[in-house]
Amino acid sequence: MAFSTTDPKFEKFRELFAKARSVLVLTGAGISAESGVPTFRGSGGLWRQFKATELATPAAFAQSPSLIWEFYQYRRELVQTKEPNKAHYALVEAEKRFEKEGKRFVVLTQNIDGLHRRAGTSNLIEMHGNLFKIRCTSCSLVEENNDNPICEALRGRGLPDVENGSEIPLKDLPCCRQCQSLVRPHVVWFNEVLWPDVLKKINEEMDQCDLFLVVGTSAVVYPAALYASMLSMKGIPVAEVNIESTPSTSAATFHFEGPAGEILPVLLAPTTDASS
Repeated sequence: MAFSTTDPKFEKFRELFAKARSVLVLTGAGISAESGVPTFRGSGGLWRQFKATELATPAAFAQSPSLIWEFYQYRRELVQTKEPNKAHYALVEAEKRFEKEGKRFVVLTQNIDGLHRRAGTSNLIEMHGNLFKIRCTSCSLVEENNDNPICEALRGRGLPDVENGSEIPLKDLPCCRQCQSLVRPHVVWFNEVLWPDVLKKINEEMDQCDLFLVVGTSAVVYPAALYASMLSMKGIPVAEVNIESTPSTSAATFHFEGPAGEILPVLLAPTTDASS
């Protein structure tokens, strides 16, 4: 059912939100899709002839660092042309308000595009990393890098519909400023596990949250796909905002259907009842 402020569940959620002391928000590709960032899922989800799931793997990087860096150069360039949307900013405003009231509001995102950070979110856990961070394959140094192109050899090499022919030599690919070894995107690829420090932070936030909001995630990527049902089983209210039903919908106390950019500014707006 389409989102409506006359739905009794809307007011019920607003009451819970006003009383919540620690809100955890999980966001997925859907919130960034509203900014024009491709989800790389379903039809139209190909880059050249490849699926993202074929490229975003350690094995693919080992086989062809050149190809994988071309793919990530494309993604970096693309995201740099996009801007945060109303949903991102609604989360920022809610976080600021909670902080002033001595309460906790944390965004846990599966997205690697950095749009939450650019919007102004401070309490942010990027569980899958960030397109604009790199990690050395030898010394493990992690650094932020916003260069475009990330190295001269990748200039013009990320176009999705253009085969560039020869592989870029390893010596010309992005390298570590500390030890000059090959670097990789500091992201979690398929067949990799979340970093231990990130898992620790997620578990800490899940332990203390008293309201869980799921926004724009397909609920098919693990472990995030489990979070709604885990918290629901503990009696924590779960609210889902999505353009369609997902595997998390059955665990949700509230399901608000529609674009996050339209729903979140209304759903998370300040309450007019000062006693709440």
